[in-house]
Amino acid sequence: MERGKMAEAESLETAAEHERILREIESTDTACIGPTLRSVYDGEEHGRFMEKLETRIRNHDREIEKMCNFHYQGFVDSITELLKVRGEAQKLKNQVTDTNRKLQHEGKELVIAMEELKQCRLQQRNISATVDKLMLCLPVLEMYSKLRDQMKTKRHYPALKTLEHLEHTYLPQVSHYRFCKVMVDNIPKLREEIKDVSMSDLKDFLESIRKHSDKIGETAMKQVPGAQDLVDFSPVYRCLHIYSVLGARETFENYYRKQRRKQARLVLQPPSNMHETLDGYRKYFNQIVGFFVVEDHILHTTQGLVNRAYIDELWEMALSKTIAALRTHSSYCSDPNLVLDLKNLIVLFADTLQVYGFPVNQLFDMLLEIRDQYSETLLKKWAGIFRNILDSDNYSPIPVTSEEMYKKVIGQFPFQDIELEKQPFPKKFPFSEFVPKVYNQIKEFIYACLKFSEDLHLSSTEVDDMIRKSTNLLLTRTLSNSLQNVIKRKNIGLTELVQIIINTTHLEKSCKYLEEFITNITNVLPETVHTTKLYGTTTFKDARHAAEEEIYTNLNQKIDQFLQLADYDWMTGELGSKASDYLVDLIAFLRSTFAVFTHLPGKVAQTACMSACKHLATSLMQLLLEAEVRQLTLGALQQFNLDVRECEQFARSGPVPGFQEDTLQLAFIDLRQLLDLFIQWDWSTYLADYGQPNCKYLRVNPVTALTLLEKMKDTSRKNNMFAQFRKNERDKQKLIDTVAKQLRGLISSHHS
Repeated sequence: MERGKMAEAESLETAAEHERILREIESTDTACIGPTLRSVYDGEEHGRFMEKLETRIRNHDREIEKMCNFHYQGFVDSITELLKVRGEAQKLKNQVTDTNRKLQHEGKELVIAMEELKQCRLQQRNISATVDKLMLCLPVLEMYSKLRDQMKTKRHYPALKTLEHLEHTYLPQVSHYRFCKVMVDNIPKLREEIKDVSMSDLKDFLESIRKHSDKIGETAMKQVPGAQDLVDFSPVYRCLHIYSVLGARETFENYYRKQRRKQARLVLQPPSNMHETLDGYRKYFNQIVGFFVVEDHILHTTQGLVNRAYIDELWEMALSKTIAALRTHSSYCSDPNLVLDLKNLIVLFADTLQVYGFPVNQLFDMLLEIRDQYSETLLKKWAGIFRNILDSDNYSPIPVTSEEMYKKVIGQFPFQDIELEKQPFPKKFPFSEFVPKVYNQIKEFIYACLKFSEDLHLSSTEVDDMIRKSTNLLLTRTLSNSLQNVIKRKNIGLTELVQIIINTTHLEKSCKYLEEFITNITNVLPETVHTTKLYGTTTFKDARHAAEEEIYTNLNQKIDQFLQLADYDWMTGELGSKASDYLVDLIAFLRSTFAVFTHLPGKVAQTACMSACKHLATSLMQLLLEAEVRQLTLGALQQFNLDVRECEQFARSGPVPGFQEDTLQLAFIDLRQLLDLFIQWDWSTYLADYGQPNCKYLRVNPVTALTLLEKMKDTSRKNNMFAQFRKNERDKQKLIDTVAKQLRGLISSHHS
């Protein structure tokens, strides 16, 4: 039973599902009925479904038939009307066909035109789209063309700016085009090209300023403002901007500084022959000034390309190398005019660089070193000048025949002599021409020293001290040596020596005028503390003393020359009646010589005369006692006595005024006492009074007496003068032996 209920339930469910499917078939579009039918065939009751479907179809057929029966008359009427309409429709169709044919025939051209219009509209749209795209591309192409033009005309910095706009503004808008890709890929190359070209321009600039540093420096040294205007600095600025934009500023700065340091070393390397001409020094200085004028301009017109520390470092190097070069090359210079010109050039060099803010104290310190060298070159030059003056002088008083000539001389040399002024023309100055010449050359030397001190920023005291020290060197070394050389010349005569003494006396007096001369040009009073005094007085005194000594030596040499003519017959037995000829000539020479000494200071003439007499007396004594004279007779001694008397007569005659009584005769006192002792044979007095302060033969030395006595000892037997005393010959010989023995005793007791 339950099984029957279950079957009934399943049958009801299947019937309901079939009903749903049928409704779905009735209401669903035929295109979508497939899934519905599939659900039927997927089930197991499709037979029953088919039955229900047939039943449903028959039901619908009956409804259709009912509906058709109900509307049949209307359908018949409609068919009738439709048949009528068909005829009319045929006509209309024919008319439409005909009209269409006509329309097709007539509209064919219009269709063609419309087709053409369609194509035009299409082209128009394409053109419009192309124009729009080109409007985007044209600015890019224009900018690129502008970029190439700028690079072609070497306007690299604007080109770099254009490149920046192109890359960041224009190319992004058209980045999908292939040509833009080419441009984008080319941009780094263009940047490198700009970088390389600008660096090339910088190298050209560096080479150019290296070549033109001389001209730049020359212009600056002329104190002409705007020396930097001679240089076009735009390559530096462009390259700096370009490298800055490219983010490589530091690289550029390092490169620039490195290259300029190399150029600085080249500029600071002087040519080996720089010292030969002033132009060599001038070109050297011009290049250095030109270098630093450029660097100073770069410092002030760029922000950080060079800085003060870099400039100071270069200047310190330049200072040290320049000073070292100047020390070396100036030491080769022997021309004071060139040294002076060099000094002026260094001052101009220093002042020019000081205007640009460079410290130049070391240059002025070095000029003080060059000043010493300048002084040395002046001294050498003036040594030649003095030598020429002294060599060409005639060593004779200057004669003047007119007032004009007289004034000319006193205009050259400060000399006043009232007695000389009163004398009529012609007359003579006491000094020779070398006095005014030397005096004026000393003044010229002072002027030359003053020239060097100009523009050195020295105080008046420093200038005065410099001039005085240099002048002292001139006097004590150069002039003194020149005078000494003249005085020591072999062929110098007594007349020349006398004139030198007179000349140096007047030059010594002129020293106060030289002091005044220096004071007038330096405006520093001699009384100022630390003022150096001139040593001219000492120089001329020394020269005069040397001349005096040379006079004494010269006189003695002349005396020796006369004495060489002495020809005594030491064995003569005859008594002479007059002095020897050589001695008479010698005395005549001395008289004429001392007559020339009238213009000498009295003391000099007296000393010369006394020196000559002493030398003559000493030489005569040596002549008498020399070892070669082994024997002599009383007759020879008598002749010798006549010669000594001639000398004594000369001394008494007062050849030089100023001697008191018989002072000059005292030069011959030793000879006189010795000769008196032997001629008078006054041995008893000598031996008795020997050693007493007031003895008659105080000046006779027992050794001298014994030497002379020994020479006479062996001749007493042969001497005719003793012929009348033959009977007393043995007594005489015995007396000589006795005297000799006593003299030896005196000598022995004296030594003990």
